[in-house]
Amino acid sequence: MRPLSRFFSPRAIAVIGGGTWCESVVRQCRATGFAGEIWPVHPKKTEVGGLPAYPDLAALPGVPDAAFIGVNRELTVAMAADLSARGCAGAVCFAAGFSEAVSELSDGADLQAQLVEAAGDMRLLGPNCYGIVNALDGVALWPDRHGLTPLDSGVALIGQSSNVLINLTMQRRGLPLAAVVAAGNQAQTSMAELGIALLEDPRITALGLHIEGISDLPAFEALASRAAELGKPIAALRVGSSSQAQAAAVSHTASLTGSSAGAVALLKRLGIVQVDTPSELVETLKILHVTGGLRSARIASASCSGGEASLMADMGEASGVDFPALTEAQKTGLRAALGPRVALANPLDYNTYIWGDEEALARTFTALCTADLGLGCVVIDYPRQDRFTAPDYDQVLRAVARAGRATGTPMALISLLAEGLPEAVAAHALEMGVVPLCGMGDALRAIRAAAQAGPRRRGNRLPEPVLPPGTGPAAARLYSEAEAKALLERAGVRVPRASRAASAEEAGASAARIGFPVVLKGEGIAHKTEAGAVALNLASAAAVTEAATRMPAQSFLVEEMITGTVSELILGVTRDPAHGFVLTIGLGGILTELIRDTVSVLVPAPREEIRAALRDLRTAALLTGYRGRAPADLEAVLDTVMALQELVRAHAGQLEEIEINPLICRAEGAVAADALIRMGETP
Repeated sequence: MRPLSRFFSPRAIAVIGGGTWCESVVRQCRATGFAGEIWPVHPKKTEVGGLPAYPDLAALPGVPDAAFIGVNRELTVAMAADLSARGCAGAVCFAAGFSEAVSELSDGADLQAQLVEAAGDMRLLGPNCYGIVNALDGVALWPDRHGLTPLDSGVALIGQSSNVLINLTMQRRGLPLAAVVAAGNQAQTSMAELGIALLEDPRITALGLHIEGISDLPAFEALASRAAELGKPIAALRVGSSSQAQAAAVSHTASLTGSSAGAVALLKRLGIVQVDTPSELVETLKILHVTGGLRSARIASASCSGGEASLMADMGEASGVDFPALTEAQKTGLRAALGPRVALANPLDYNTYIWGDEEALARTFTALCTADLGLGCVVIDYPRQDRFTAPDYDQVLRAVARAGRATGTPMALISLLAEGLPEAVAAHALEMGVVPLCGMGDALRAIRAAAQAGPRRRGNRLPEPVLPPGTGPAAARLYSEAEAKALLERAGVRVPRASRAASAEEAGASAARIGFPVVLKGEGIAHKTEAGAVALNLASAAAVTEAATRMPAQSFLVEEMITGTVSELILGVTRDPAHGFVLTIGLGGILTELIRDTVSVLVPAPREEIRAALRDLRTAALLTGYRGRAPADLEAVLDTVMALQELVRAHAGQLEEIEINPLICRAEGAVAADALIRMGETP
C-alpha cells in the first residue's frame, strides 16, 4: 500500500465534485494554511470554492498526493480507480450508501468491495467519513468547520463518528490537537493502521481513539505494539457493545461479561488507557501530551481553601487516586514556607497568608512535591476574564512551573469548574510545562487513567498476543457435568470423586461406594440450584435415594462432599468474536450474579496477571484471610486457572464457553465443584 505519510502530508490536493461540501473542503484547506496546490475537479463548473476548476483528472497539472472524493457512491468507485491509476497516495471517500447501508441498499456491501478493488494500492479513508485535518501541515480534507489551529506538535484523534470528532475539535480546554482523522467504514484502511501512521510522526505526542467497535484484533495489537515501541501512549473512549458474545448464554459467565468486558480487558491488555466520557478523554490526553503517562496515581494537592481541599479528598477517593500522608521532609519544608498557623496535610489548605507572594508560593509547592509522586496539583479557578484581570493568579501558575522544574515532579493546575481555566490560561500553562486540568471531577478521573499508562519508554514490549477467537464451531452442544469434569480433570483441574447414576436407587448405591457425606445433582440442568436439582451433605444411601426422587431429572451425578471451604470463586471463559476468549474471575457460588464481583482478562493471561486480578476483587480478603480465618491456597487457585487456559488453547476452534462455579478454595488445594462446557465436537 502507498504510504499514509504522503496522504496525510500532501503537496498537492485534488477536490472532486462541485457541491457545497467540496467547496467547503477547498475553503477549509485555504483557511487552515495549506501551502501546496489545490485542484478542484468538476466537468461543468469553472471554479469551486474560489479556485479555478479542472474538467477532469487528466487535465490536472500534476499528480495529486491526496484527494477528497465528494460525488455520489457509484461515481466514487470510478474516481477511486482513476486516482489510483494516476498515482495518488490516498483519497477521502465522503459518500454514504456502502456497507453501513446494507439494510436499505442491498448492493451496499458489493459496492464497497468494488470501491476497494478500484483503489488498488491507493489508500482509502472511509467511505462515509469526513476525512482528515492535519494542523501540523495545514491540511483540511474536511467538508465542515473544525476547531484546529496551526501548531508544531500535539495529540491526534481518530474516530468513527465525524460529528463526535467535530465536537471534540471545538473544545476550549487547551488540548493541543495536531490531527483529527475520521475512519468511516474502514473499508480498506483501519483505525489501527491510521493510528500507527500518526504515531510514527515525531510531532505527534499521544493518540486518542473514539471506538465504536473493534473488527480487526491483530491490527489493534499491532497498533499497541508500535505505540509501545515508540513510547507514545494511547487513550480510548469506547462506546457500543456487540450482542454476539451474549447470544445463547447458558452460563453465568456469559451474562456477566459479554462484549463490553472483552473490550475492556483487551484495551487493558494492550496498555491502552480507558476513559468513560469525552471530557475525560480531553483531560487525559493533556496529561499524556505533557508527561507521556504518570508513574502512579499518588498525588499531592494544594489549594488556598479548606473547602477545595476537602472536595479534592472526597472526589479523589471516589476517582481512585491516592493522597499519601506527608513525609517528614515535606512537613519540614512546608513549615518553613508557611509558618506555624497552617495545618499540614495532603490535600493541603495553604490558606491565604502567602497569597500574592510568588516566592513563598514556589517554596510551598516545591516542598509539597519533593516526595515520590505521580503528579503535583494546585487547585485554582481564574476569575471571569471578561470582568476582571488576574495578575496575582498568574503568580500561582509561575510558582507551579518553578516547583516542577525544581523537583522533577509533573505538575498540574486543577480548576473546580471546567470554565475555571480559560483557554488562554490553559495554553499558557502548557507552554510552561504545566498540565491544565479543567473541572475537578474530570481531572481526577483523568489522573487515574493517565496512571494506567505508566511512564512510556521507547522499546516497551506487549504481553503474548491474545488467543484469536476464530469463527467458532458450526454447532455447539452442552456437555453434561460429568463430561465437563472429565475434560477438566484430564487438563489438570482437581474435581471431586464422582459416579453417574441412571435411577434414584442406583444413586444411593453409588453414594455408599464413594463414602459419605455426598452431593447429589440432577443431570441435564444448567442452573441446578435454582431448579432444585442439588442436594448437599447427604449422609446415607436412603437420604440420597429420597433426594433423587424429588429432583426434576432422569439421571444423576453423585459426588464426594468437598469440605474445608475458605472461599468460592467462579472461573469462566467465553468466546468473544471481537476480542478473543474472555476469562472472568470472581466471587462464586449462588451469589455470583447478585454480588457481581468479577474481573476479566484475555486468554492467555500470565500467572502474575491472574494473581493481580484476584487482588482486584472487592472480596479478595476472603482469599487472603479475613478476620482471623485461614487464607486459601492461592497457588492452587492459580494452578487451576492456568490449567483452564491450556484447555481453552487446546480446544479454541470448538469452544464456546466453559465455566467452573464454584471453584472451592481450601487452605490446601482447590476443587472444581461444578462445571459447564458448551463446545462443538472436535473434528
